[in-house]
Amino acid sequence: MIDASRSRTNIAALLAILALSAASMVWLFWHFPVITSVVTIAVLAVLGVCARLARLSDSDMTELRQGNQSV
Repeated sequence: MIDASRSRTNIAALLAILALSAASMVWLFWHFPVITSVVTIAVLAVLGVCARLARLSDSDMTELRQGNQSV
């Protein structure tokens, strides 16, 4: 019973955070459309670069775990 209550609380918190985030993005885009668009594209680009770097570093770690050490 406690686990179900905690699960519902977590889902409610997630939905509240998503709604607040969406509302703030809409408000920012309504008042400052150009700046909001530029910042959004910049943040997405940074996240894309981070994802590529994480993928590259992950593949290096799997090679080291398999014993394929290169100099």
